Amino acid sequence: MKVTALAAHTPEAVRAALAARGWETQPAWFAATGIEPLVVLIEETTEDEREALVHWAAKSGADVLTGEGWALLAGAASRLAPLARYDRAPAELRRLAPALGRVLAARAEPPRSWTIRDAELSLEKPVIIGIINVTPDSFSDGGHLASAEAAIEHGARLTADGARLLDVGGESTRPGATPVPAKEEIARIVPVIRGLVARGLGPVSVDTRKAEVARAALDAGAAVVNDISGLRFDAGLAAVARDAGAGVILMHVRGTPATMDDLAKYAHVGPEVAAELAATAAMAEGEGIPRERIVIDPGFGFAKTATHNFRLLDELATVVALGYPVAVGLSRKRFLGAATGRPVEDRDRATAVACALAWERGARLFRVHDVALTREALALASATTNPP
Repeated sequence: MKVTALAAHTPEAVRAALAARGWETQPAWFAATGIEPLVVLIEETTEDEREALVHWAAKSGADVLTGEGWALLAGAASRLAPLARYDRAPAELRRLAPALGRVLAARAEPPRSWTIRDAELSLEKPVIIGIINVTPDSFSDGGHLASAEAAIEHGARLTADGARLLDVGGESTRPGATPVPAKEEIARIVPVIRGLVARGLGPVSVDTRKAEVARAALDAGAAVVNDISGLRFDAGLAAVARDAGAGVILMHVRGTPATMDDLAKYAHVGPEVAAELAATAAMAEGEGIPRERIVIDPGFGFAKTATHNFRLLDELATVVALGYPVAVGLSRKRFLGAATGRPVEDRDRATAVACALAWERGARLFRVHDVALTREALALASATTNPP
């Protein structure tokens, strides 16, 4: 008898073992995801529900830990799946079915594409978003692009290096940054966006919190609105994005750049960020933005300490489990310097490594300054599941 330990951090080893023994592709994938371990935190539970969960787990072979108002349930996904079915779950646990069903569906069928204005971006391979900051005060590259022409040429280099989306920003959102009037922000970004679109570079995203700026950018040819406030800074921004048919990136933040550091308080950062992002995405859908146009971003460096950022990177699968494509903005962030000791201008290698870790945990879009280095790291990381 021969016993071999298989890697269990992704379904790939199990899928490969089944495929090598004659299983067809789709059944092998569903079986592999079915036996992959799953741990879910269930909150706002009643005493009767927790008692029913303990009895169900004892019969099914799942593990459960409970406390006042909560439970942790662990086991193979296929073993937990009956709780997502009204006809299989105990009557006392039927409230659990829809939420658990969404988690299981997101694991088995993650988003494969993102719909933006007049286009669709495949997520089967990493989507690198190249940063074009036309600001005098951004934290790592403020003032580096002194003219629209310089910014457009920079966009051409980023595209040549492998960027699939170019993100143009005219207002710094670093901690303590001074707000920029909408007219000044428009004057900075619109010539750049027009120039990029005229040269066939992009698609182009606008990094803004303001409806007036977003409207001007979309009129100039932008296809995506990247809002660090998650549509909470300007109530009119959702309608602007919706009416233009734009893709949106909704980031997690608390407060504003001036106040966010004081709001970096979490008992458990992963679930809390995920819950707040779920509310943001639901609000966007309530405003008429279709789900297939929404990407969420956990907001590394925004209202989070270095410790929070490291925990959030490690627990990124909690955000991915919401079922939306996930973008990460890790580039040159302060917490990378806390780990490496490198100054802001020398964090591109750390950025590339962090992006590779984020890919393994389910992120599919990566906003960076150094596209070439990140593309290489992600090419290696993604090749483990998508060989070139």
